[in-house]
Amino acid sequence: MDTARIATLLHPFVEDSRDLPRSLLDNISTYIDLLVRWNQRINLTAIRDPEHIVTRHIGESLFAAHHLFPLSTCVGTPDGLRGEGHAGSEVRTPREEESEEMALQDGSLREERSRSAFQDRSGLGKGGRAALQGRVSGRETMRALAPVPQAKITLADIGSGAGFPGVPIKLWAPHVHVTLIESHHKKATFLRELARVLTLTDIDIQDSRAESLPKASFDVVTLRAVERFETILPIAAGLVVPGGRLALLIGVSQVGHATRSLEGFAIRSDVETPESESRRLVIASKSS
Repeated sequence: MDTARIATLLHPFVEDSRDLPRSLLDNISTYIDLLVRWNQRINLTAIRDPEHIVTRHIGESLFAAHHLFPLSTCVGTPDGLRGEGHAGSEVRTPREEESEEMALQDGSLREERSRSAFQDRSGLGKGGRAALQGRVSGRETMRALAPVPQAKITLADIGSGAGFPGVPIKLWAPHVHVTLIESHHKKATFLRELARVLTLTDIDIQDSRAESLPKASFDVVTLRAVERFETILPIAAGLVVPGGRLALLIGVSQVGHATRSLEGFAIRSDVETPESESRRLVIASKSS
């Protein structure tokens, strides 16, 4: 799908969508092409039109990502994203077709993982480093300029299905370690193939139920378009660490139940999803 058109369609959901990195738009294009192809064989989404996939699924997911992880701190030169010149092409090699078919049949592919190198968080330019070295010496200089280990932010997407909102959030904020929880075997297989095609790192696919995971395991938990919402909501809330956040992409009729039943949480955001009068984004933080 054309990346310029994608950027235009995303405008209601993301500020300055025309300034989104080309690598992000390329990956969204590839994502849509793969989803449409797989959707012909397994039911991943009832929406078939690529442009509607952008506005209904990608846009809503990035709207949540923008609220959870502001643009200025996340999108730049993302690790784990495909580079320039790899926009979703319709031409596939026989090897790619064979790989896709194998993935669909037995789900044998495993997502690749890699460790990201620590980034220099000193925030100093060349002149700033020289000035700092003039004030401190020896071991103090080394300590001041050494990379500072950053705690990895963890996010779980419950009932991920075709990857919404978890995969777009990962594309938006590559530094976040994302776990996609999807108990449906074929859908989990699609997610593994998607992660492979997009060469995503720090992403896990759990083909199990959310209730089987340890409680208080994730900094952020997302929930969107799941069955048995009233049953899943307390399970999702239980997976959030103290001080963490729960992000709900839900219908207007579900907001009241969510706000009443989330004990120990404070509602930080309750906003209307763009292009919809019936969808809301609710973000709640868990008390420490």
